[in-house]
Amino acid sequence: MVFKDQLFLRHPYGLEPTATALALEQPVAQAVEALRGALGTARAFDPLQAEGIVRIAALDGEQAVLAPPLTARLRATAPGLRLSVLPLGRGEAAEAVADGRADLMLGVLWQADHAMSSQLLYEEGFVVAGSSQALPAAPKLSLDDYCAADHILISPEGDLRGIADTALEALGRSRRIVLGLPAFLPALAAAAQCNAVVTLPSRVAKAFAPGFGLVLAEPPLAIRRFNISAFWHRRNAHDPRTLWLRQQLAAIVQ
Repeated sequence: MVFKDQLFLRHPYGLEPTATALALEQPVAQAVEALRGALGTARAFDPLQAEGIVRIAALDGEQAVLAPPLTARLRATAPGLRLSVLPLGRGEAAEAVADGRADLMLGVLWQADHAMSSQLLYEEGFVVAGSSQALPAAPKLSLDDYCAADHILISPEGDLRGIADTALEALGRSRRIVLGLPAFLPALAAAAQCNAVVTLPSRVAKAFAPGFGLVLAEPPLAIRRFNISAFWHRRNAHDPRTLWLRQQLAAIVQ
């Protein structure tokens, strides 16, 4: 026997790994990942000849900002590749990348697993969108008017508290949230019809708010900015197709 010990014990209910097998689990997994990386390096990638489906996990903000231009680039430079977006939250998206259901994850991971690598795409801030009646002084907005307005909150988890509420609380202020929605575009549509305002990432707002007849204003308080990144499993660090996709995303945001 190579390991001079049994790796599994047979029981009526199946096989049970021995201590030797459990001790080998991590080094074997690392060896498999290294082999995958070597095979990826050896493979050539020609976007004009490539075929298949690119699967990316992302929530609606990154879907709206990045999926359309990435699709346009694929059609122009890799016509045999098709794009499929999985609408997964952070934890589920990271799991999809880890188990191979997704090639990349786009968005935010406050605490990325050690097996995940990342590439910063852009830094994001917030703006306030609303009708001209809801934001008559746009692009300026006072703190009093912001607190007095009716607010729509984008919350995939269904909570009626967001990052702006934490910033307001530090100032001893609060706002009234009248509607929570899980996605940005429905929130913009609701803001147009409900005479309410919505605080949302600036790239989404600038791209889509005008289509709903909304105007934009700067928030009258400091709201924490955040980074949007592309994440991939480290086993694909040298995979030519993954590297090419990352290059396309970098070109889009530049």
